Parts: sequence; structure tokens; C-alpha cells
Amino acid sequence: VQLVESGGGLVQPGGSLRLSCSASGFAISDVVMGWARQIPGKGLEGVSSIYSDGLTTDSNSGKGRFTVSRDNAKNTVFLQMNSLKPEDTAVYSCSRGSIRGQGTQVTVSS
Repeated sequence: VQLVESGGGLVQPGGSLRLSCSASGFAISDVVMGWARQIPGKGLEGVSSIYSDGLTTDSNSGKGRFTVSRDNAKNTVFLQMNSLKPEDTAVYSCSRGSIRGQGTQVTVSS
């Protein structure tokens, strides 16, 4: 089982990024997949989740700005992030249960 994130980078406030989480060793359509972020000096914060039936949930921090989706054929989960703010700066990672990827850095700065 492996999770590999990509798509992070430096973006200006108000900009957008789409993060990808490529999974191997299992089918993402069969499990709950989650996105979380680690802000420097703070604990891990859940961002969004997508369930096997396609239901999605979002935390207050990303509600209305972040959208989680998946492509079952590519076995990949996405996190579309719009209207980014400096306080969104963090390492974003995806997870299946206790298994978490290495994360991708998102920096929002002018």
C-alpha cells in the first residue's frame, strides 16, 4: 500500500492549486480517503474526506473553498483548493486509515 502526493507549490493569495494523491495496492473506491494538513507549530488538521459511496465531508477551514474528488480509473484522489489564503500554508497529505503519504508542501504568499 502506497500513497504519493503531488501538486503542491508556491501560489499567491487568492490563487488555486490541485493536489493529487496516487494510490497503489488497493482500490480507493472501496475505502474512505482523507486529506489533512500539518501547519508549522500545530497538529495535524483534517481537511476533507471522500467515502466509498462518493459522499464528501469538509472541515470548516476548507468549506466552500476546497473540494475533494477521485478518479477511480486512475486510482487517484484530488483536492482542489481555491481562494487560497496565507494561513493555508502547510504540508498536505492524504491517508487511508493509519497509512499516510509523505505529503506535499503548499505555500501561499505574495
